[in-house]
Amino acid sequence: MKRAFVFPGQGSQKIGMGKALAETFAEARAVFQEIDDVLGQKLSSLMFEGSEDDLKLTENTQPALMAVSMAVIRVLAGQGGFMIKDKAACVAGHSLGEYAALCAAESLTLSDTAQLLRLRGQAMQKAVPVGIGGMAALMGAEIDIAREIAAAAALDEVCVAANDNAVGQIVLSGHLTAIDRALAIAAERGLRRSIKLPVSAPFHSPLMQPAADVMREALERVVVQAPVVPLIANVTAQPTQDPTEIRQLLVAQVTGTVRWRESVLFMKAQGVEQLVECGSGSVLAGLAKRIDKELPALSLQTPEDIEAFLKA
Repeated sequence: MKRAFVFPGQGSQKIGMGKALAETFAEARAVFQEIDDVLGQKLSSLMFEGSEDDLKLTENTQPALMAVSMAVIRVLAGQGGFMIKDKAACVAGHSLGEYAALCAAESLTLSDTAQLLRLRGQAMQKAVPVGIGGMAALMGAEIDIAREIAAAAALDEVCVAANDNAVGQIVLSGHLTAIDRALAIAAERGLRRSIKLPVSAPFHSPLMQPAADVMREALERVVVQAPVVPLIANVTAQPTQDPTEIRQLLVAQVTGTVRWRESVLFMKAQGVEQLVECGSGSVLAGLAKRIDKELPALSLQTPEDIEAFLKA
């Protein structure tokens, strides 16, 4: 079976994530220990039994979600000899999940990935003062309609389509006042449901340019190998295995639209028969059902999930 391995982004975090993996598998414990050591923080303790408010801090959320994803990948390899280079047609990740995808595909080391995501979280939080920017989900909107609403709401501020997640689920990002105007316009246009998201910054918008500049410098300091399978990149929804292009795409991703719907449709068009979501939650498996009901998707986040998958 031709499979794509996909990795979740912010919003999939929850207290307790990864704990059962650590209790069951030495491979998972090794991942969490390495990340704790390189960050100089007991991130695993925060993940397993910390406070939700602390876990929601972007600088913690980003490496924590990657840690769970990589624990799953290392357990698959250690317990079942299930290697990405042999078993995956491609990898992809939603926003920060793109870093986990690259780590899984041996493009970035685990230590470098953890440090990059810690820096990315800090830089994104610092880019815009709290209360200036925000995000909102437009439920029921197609991407073209969402872009029209964003353009009408922007005026002299920033309001853009940040995430094209699935048919009828588009996320806008920008100045909070512009987001408020977009919600009003969406209501006028008869969109059934639009909601502000509980985020502290306008991710994937031009307001994140200071964070993009930080990541450009940081990515120049790390080794980026050619991934063992193609990465379907967020900002292009196209495959790449070129290290120079990967660096550029990771920088562009900070301010660019996450083209997840198009990425999934591209993978399906390339013959992918199953999406395998590795990490906390099942957001991407849920989105897959909305994007293409004929594309099976499953989530691997518990020991039971992994054991069932390896048996199958």
